[in-house]
Amino acid sequence: MADAETESKPADQAALVADIDRTRTELARTIDAISDRVSPKKNAERAMVQVRGRISQIDPVMVGAAAGAVVIGVTVLLLLRRRKH
Repeated sequence: MADAETESKPADQAALVADIDRTRTELARTIDAISDRVSPKKNAERAMVQVRGRISQIDPVMVGAAAGAVVIGVTVLLLLRRRKH
């Protein structure tokens, strides 16, 4: 009675070598992908790309309006502080 595991293995040496080469290539790709994911430099680069993408989506008019609101708010607070003293 033949074992199911034995039957699924390549029968000749050339097929076995080809299977080992495929496995080695897949392992190398996996290791490269893992090292890319844990690389601090690559993570910083990916974060900067995300920040730049988000910044480019912000409407310049909205940024100007928000900056104007902050300036007006700070001015009002400073004027109110002066009056109290």
